[in-house]
Amino acid sequence: MTLALSILDQSSVASGRTPAEAIRETLELAKLADGWGYRRYWLAEHHNSRSHAGTAPEILISAIAATTRRIRVGSAGVMLPHYSALKVAEQFRVLEAIAPGRIDLGVGRAPGSDGRTAFALNPHAREAADRFPQQVQEVLGWLGEGLPANHPFASISAQPEGPTGPEVWILGSSDFGAQLAAYFGLPYCFAHFITDGQGSAEALALYRDGFRPRPGGLAAPRAALAVFALTAPTEAEAWRLFRSRELWRLSRDRGIYPPLPSVAEAEAYPYTPAELARIAAMRATALVGAPEQVVARLRALAAAEGADEVAVLTPCHDAAARQASYRLVAEANAASVAVAA
Repeated sequence: MTLALSILDQSSVASGRTPAEAIRETLELAKLADGWGYRRYWLAEHHNSRSHAGTAPEILISAIAATTRRIRVGSAGVMLPHYSALKVAEQFRVLEAIAPGRIDLGVGRAPGSDGRTAFALNPHAREAADRFPQQVQEVLGWLGEGLPANHPFASISAQPEGPTGPEVWILGSSDFGAQLAAYFGLPYCFAHFITDGQGSAEALALYRDGFRPRPGGLAAPRAALAVFALTAPTEAEAWRLFRSRELWRLSRDRGIYPPLPSVAEAEAYPYTPAELARIAAMRATALVGAPEQVVARLRALAAAEGADEVAVLTPCHDAAARQASYRLVAEANAASVAVAA
């Protein structure tokens, strides 16, 4: 069976390079991915972060859509409580006009930042998070389904209207997003890379069990997993490159989000016994190895959890090595399909 592969890009900032360089690396990778056969290229949203430079996925989507020909481009996701549902619908209608039939609108409820930054983005952040289901319904209405006749904004249209609309996804790392996606009959992506897979199978089961077909939408559930994976020409080289991610994750677990360290920085770091034990646990579940190993594990994970596709996240300090990892995964996936045929 063919495994549908996509890319999730956080525009990670590498130590020794600027956030602006991270954005340009995103644009270059997207152009390459268009030729490697990936189904989608999704851009994350983070704010006030030293780790990730992608604060405005809708702008990156526009740039990528205008410089690619085939690949779908979208958000993973727009953190809807920060914004007006109407404005988000308008932005993605403009994007759909730029690249008809190739735009995805993934929405999430998490702030993608700290609490202070969330309030700087929206002074009513706490109340907005509670309104997330209503905002999703409003976005769907303004993207073509229409708002209820008694809605105070029912007479307002989101322009530019056209014959096609963006595909709306719900993204999450908890049961809430899964249940909401099921209720609205929308495709759902679980952020496996955030939880290291904890709760993933349960959330996808909730989604499938509660799914309600939506008129004009999906007739059956469609699930995806967003997964960290890293490969290189050899297994040993892949694990060497993973040293950067290991050290970064130790910082993340302490609530610190620094730029992604280099391999040399990671190798020089004085690890404590507790940190080494954490790294050993990390390595036991990490999707890292030679290309055929990584693809086999991605396929097994998707099959075990009932996911239709996998969005691969590969932060890597070496930009060329990151490009090579995505290319090798695409080639190994295509080769495995050819062998099976």
